[in-house]
Amino acid sequence: MKRKFRIIVGMLLLAIPLCMNAQVKVKKPGQDSNEAKEQKTEQEKTEKPKDGLNMPKISGFVQGMYQANLSDKGDLLDNTLRMRRVRLSVDGNLSKTVSYKIQGDFTRSPMLVDAYVKYKPCREFAIQVGQFKTPFTLESPINPVNLEIFDYGESVQQLVGYKDVCGVGALGRDLGIMATGSLFPVIDEDGYKYSIVDYAVGVFNGNGANQLDNNNRKDVVGRLEVHPGLKALTLSGSYYYGKYYKDEDFNGTRNRWAAGLQYNDGKLVIRGEYLNGTTGYQGFEGEEAPKQFNSKGYYAVAGYNFQFGKEGKEQKLMPVLRYEHFEQQTGVLGLHTTDYVIYMLPNFSAPTSYYTVGINYWPLKSVNFKLDYSFIDGYKNVEGIFNKNHSHRVVAILSYKF
Repeated sequence: MKRKFRIIVGMLLLAIPLCMNAQVKVKKPGQDSNEAKEQKTEQEKTEKPKDGLNMPKISGFVQGMYQANLSDKGDLLDNTLRMRRVRLSVDGNLSKTVSYKIQGDFTRSPMLVDAYVKYKPCREFAIQVGQFKTPFTLESPINPVNLEIFDYGESVQQLVGYKDVCGVGALGRDLGIMATGSLFPVIDEDGYKYSIVDYAVGVFNGNGANQLDNNNRKDVVGRLEVHPGLKALTLSGSYYYGKYYKDEDFNGTRNRWAAGLQYNDGKLVIRGEYLNGTTGYQGFEGEEAPKQFNSKGYYAVAGYNFQFGKEGKEQKLMPVLRYEHFEQQTGVLGLHTTDYVIYMLPNFSAPTSYYTVGINYWPLKSVNFKLDYSFIDGYKNVEGIFNKNHSHRVVAILSYKF
């Protein structure tokens, strides 16, 4: 047995160098680079789409968040860990002029976020049909991972259909058809640089994402952006004209407009915007119907990207300052609390200001960490009585995109 074992081991020791020698090919000088080029060429031929058609691209991002709310005295009121967003997207091209995107969110249950087809025959005109973000404000189109702080500002959320004051809509999205395009291109010896005017205008149900229309009125939404002589500079104006229906009491006009300015050269980011909205309701006993309440707000955010790392660009660190203000008549609060507040105090406004300082850090291109502290100067509603109230908020959010 021992002799047989030694014979087997000897045969293995002899076979190993013979196998290694058989796998090593003698190559002429330059053969490595030539084969690499040929392999790359074959790969490019394989990956090159025919007539614009290519394989679907899968991407997405995950956001985990911690939030703590504290009283004016610093006492911990509540705190929680949660998954803020878990998104998965599939997009691609059906031809040279037709593209598509499907996006879902999985934080609570599978929910459709985006689903549209886009036809773009030229730079000046494109049209898309399906469910997607409405073209309103400068901030809403920004991917939440790329925001300077942990989430969209209060004014944007309340007047752009995220948690709208009218009580209708979600995700800042709707079902409809939209035309977009870029006009007056700036071209130099290196080719196309940017367009002076970008536009987007669409017709939507007006009832929010994944919802059928429940009135006979379609909402019209549009945004116009102008880059006056500088690609990094944007002047923006948006308008929302429509009607909503929540129930017999809360339905009517839903009109908003916004104007803003942004400078973003990749390092310095400055953005500010003013939003205004009117929301109709049917009034109450003893009042002439219909009525409406007003909402308005504005924000300003500034940050600077410091880039560092081995190549000087691998990591980004942005200190951020943001101020925002939002005020609404008690009619808005009544939608979320009781009708009593609206009836008793129809002209009272409850303004709230947010002072935020934060750090926005990209250790990798695919990983982002934000830490924000906010001082909130507002009012607290206790059984229809509004008292001045100060509070503090700390938010940490970790995002990973792929």
